[in-house]
Amino acid sequence: MSGLEFLTFGCRLNTYETEVMRREATAAGLDALDGGAVVVNTCAVTAEAVRQAKQAIRRARRENPQARIIVSGCAAQTDPDAFAVMEEVDLVLGNEEKLHAHSYRQLPEFGVNQFEKIRVNDIMSVRETASHMVESIEGRTRAFVQVQNGCDHRCTFCIIPYGRGNSRSVPAGEVVEQAKQLVGNGYREIVLTGVDLTSWGGDLPGTPSLGRLVQVLLRQIPDLQRLRLSSIDSIEVDKSLMDAIASDPRLMPHFHLSLQSGDDMILKRMKRRHLREDTIRFCNDVRAIRKDAVFGADIIAGFPTETDAMFENSLSILDEAGLTHLHVFPYSPRKGTPAQRMPQLDRSVILQRARILREAGAKRLQAFLQSRVGITAAVLVEKDGFGRTDQFTPVAIEGARAGDLVRGHILGHDGVRLTGKLCDQSAAA
Repeated sequence: MSGLEFLTFGCRLNTYETEVMRREATAAGLDALDGGAVVVNTCAVTAEAVRQAKQAIRRARRENPQARIIVSGCAAQTDPDAFAVMEEVDLVLGNEEKLHAHSYRQLPEFGVNQFEKIRVNDIMSVRETASHMVESIEGRTRAFVQVQNGCDHRCTFCIIPYGRGNSRSVPAGEVVEQAKQLVGNGYREIVLTGVDLTSWGGDLPGTPSLGRLVQVLLRQIPDLQRLRLSSIDSIEVDKSLMDAIASDPRLMPHFHLSLQSGDDMILKRMKRRHLREDTIRFCNDVRAIRKDAVFGADIIAGFPTETDAMFENSLSILDEAGLTHLHVFPYSPRKGTPAQRMPQLDRSVILQRARILREAGAKRLQAFLQSRVGITAAVLVEKDGFGRTDQFTPVAIEGARAGDLVRGHILGHDGVRLTGKLCDQSAAA
């Protein structure tokens, strides 16, 4: 190969950071290297995510024998040695190092030992999250804006704080300037991202809230047509955010919750800050002020000590909270976390419970899709013939062109996405 290739795993924040890495690596001259370079931006949220990253690294070496292979991201930050010992890998960069051109300029030659391969500093020593201005997101019609990084909480199953460090917020003025630039570059939708998004502002002067940031963005950027939030922690949602949800239709009515379980005892053992009824109440409160609101959630199946009754509570909260879009994760122990030391469930039980949750989630999604048939919806077209509604529902719509915001009449669904036809070519409000 020649040039520069990126492989990105995990969250929306990683997608955003890949664009920063692309810019910095290009500035360092990696795109001009003989044989090219492959940069792998990893995820550490599950053991499976780490396995997939290693598999991709081996495949990249087979397909590009002369390329330099650089590995970064959360898995590289939390366990750099595991990647440094791979003969396919030339350099391991930490989550802070990957965002600076000088890290790439010091790319070692082949044959260095594993310690020279590693450039990973203590992520807990990082005190600020820089506003890395990204003028565009390659191949996308929506743009991600990082407003926060890191996490101050220590959920017993989670290794991510050790990959991202403590919570750090980007000042509101810098967020607004970046969003303005992206809107000026033609992006119709901005997605606010972070590791613990609803903690935004806690480390800034005056401790502003995420709700205040949302209100400022909507007020100061009148040309912004859509503002979307990535995963949120519902227990941290404040009145300002609820007011924005109620008053401005440009704030998209799809809310993805960091739920993890529907059982109170498991939530306590996870060291989550919410209880079952908190989630149900939040969903009901949002629906009361925003009739078109839909909810997704992350749920872990088979957390240590989870009994059949506890699992049934997770299963039943799908209906009680009215969840539509599920991300189900079979529990996998992460080295160094308290949950790793708890009594573990048999793997077959974990996988069975994950399957049951996914099947239940699929039924709820199908019911939701059926309820959309016959309506007219605003659709942001991501690529020709395919887009998403304001509720983040995928829709195949013939004749729609990438980048357009159109209105589509929903004709049916295939169990996974809607199908529709174009009503007109004018932008939808």
